[in-house]
Amino acid sequence: MKKIYRHTGSLLLLAALAAGMPACSDFLTEDPKGQMTTGGFFTGKEDLDASLNALYSVIAVSQGQNNYCGTNFLAGDDISTHPASNKQPLREHDQYSVTDNNSWLVSMWEQRYKVIKAANFIINNAARTPGVAEETIRQAIAQAHYWRAYSYFYLVTTWGEVPVMLEEEINYEAPLSSVEDVYALIVSDLKTAEEGCPVMYTSEPYARNGVNIAVSRGAVQATLSYVYMCMAGWPLNKGAEYYRLAADKAEEVIDGVEDGTYYYRLLDDFSQVHSMAYNANNPEVILGIYYNRDRTAQAIPQTDILQDMMQNGWGDTNGEIKFWKDFPDGPRKEATYFPKIMLTDGELHDWWYDTDPPSREVVAPVFMKSVESPERGTEFDYTNPQILSSNGEKTVQVIRLAQVYCWFAEATGRAGEVTTKAVEMLNRVRNRADGKASNLYTTAMTPEELAEAGYNEHGWEIAGYYWGGLASRARDMFRMYRFKEHFEFRKQNPEIEVAPGVFRKEAVPVTGSWDDSRMYSPYPYEDAILNPNLHR
Repeated sequence: MKKIYRHTGSLLLLAALAAGMPACSDFLTEDPKGQMTTGGFFTGKEDLDASLNALYSVIAVSQGQNNYCGTNFLAGDDISTHPASNKQPLREHDQYSVTDNNSWLVSMWEQRYKVIKAANFIINNAARTPGVAEETIRQAIAQAHYWRAYSYFYLVTTWGEVPVMLEEEINYEAPLSSVEDVYALIVSDLKTAEEGCPVMYTSEPYARNGVNIAVSRGAVQATLSYVYMCMAGWPLNKGAEYYRLAADKAEEVIDGVEDGTYYYRLLDDFSQVHSMAYNANNPEVILGIYYNRDRTAQAIPQTDILQDMMQNGWGDTNGEIKFWKDFPDGPRKEATYFPKIMLTDGELHDWWYDTDPPSREVVAPVFMKSVESPERGTEFDYTNPQILSSNGEKTVQVIRLAQVYCWFAEATGRAGEVTTKAVEMLNRVRNRADGKASNLYTTAMTPEELAEAGYNEHGWEIAGYYWGGLASRARDMFRMYRFKEHFEFRKQNPEIEVAPGVFRKEAVPVTGSWDDSRMYSPYPYEDAILNPNLHR
């Protein structure tokens, strides 16, 4: 039974501009407002708002479920899937062996260009809207530049060379642009967005519950930090200069927090980060995609789901064993994974429990961050054998402040420095993870040690969740050229001692020989037929 974390058919976009405005779900297959031409569309503020509504509606869909926003997160060492069943689209990424006819690959590709097309419509036409304040127009165009950059960043880190389209029409003969040129566009778009997006929006639906809903300046600065880190790493390998740019941009966010320019702050307990209590007003979320269920959740008996867990694995994904083993104990780990799982005997067990002879096809850690109770606004109780929710209203956390702290520390170290400030920011993340002021990191570290600590802390912060975020564990490994190392480990697939005398190993096999073509996904077959340039 396939379970997708969020069914977009049962969601209303809280983010930006959905309230009280027309739905524009067909925006990308037809011209806006039916067949109205772009030249006649922007006649007033209502049209400007509708164009943003269309953009954010497309974004909500593209980030709302894993077969849209990307199964390539399975390449990370934190997360795996099922060895059989209907999980082939995910399994291919987990095995570093993706085929061009992967059934989900076309959705991953298509969704990015849908966002790009919606953004281009605003970028190219909104400036001529009459009777609207220049600042309002500038903010709308800035948001469109951000989401175009976000989409091209997704494309370039998934496929490498891709067609760049700056008009509303899709050109099926567009040539491939180099990785360097795509990144140049991304940086240019983000700089435009940084100039035009405000620190804080002042009215709904751009801001709500005391937090920004639309893209803010802090979100753009944080994104630039991570983009520079990716440019510093593989495949461009721009090195220390770009790590310094990344550290500087992250520091702008941090300084804005420290001086009160930005409202962001770390929540006190890691268990609060993905809680329903802070779902709509999480001060740690710098950029989120906000949803709201528009009908009663389709409740699934937990015993059915755990029957699925016992026989077929936990939905689409589960945790990788070595990553779980290396994950430091403490409140963060306890909130990341199910402390216990309830199987069909109605009893709570450690995840590694199995019968003799073995009866479970997948024996692996289970992530808990995205699980919800079907009773709206209440926290999920893993000991309750009654029901889990198959629908979801949890915010997709695209960027959190804790991530920026980790990026600052890592980029500072990779730029060849160890600073008191970088160490302090990293300790803030780790102290919360430990539930005490452990202050594990010190200025006695080498730059490489600081960098690796930042890299590792970031992985533990986002483990198993960030398939819809800017920076998944897989994307961290990609920029550090660490897929090959993990590929070789997964080929060996050693048994790992998970408890005294108890050994477990991964269920999904990895075979073959490494070559760098495995770093990228192939272009979707359906699109390669239309565009002859999509061939490697």
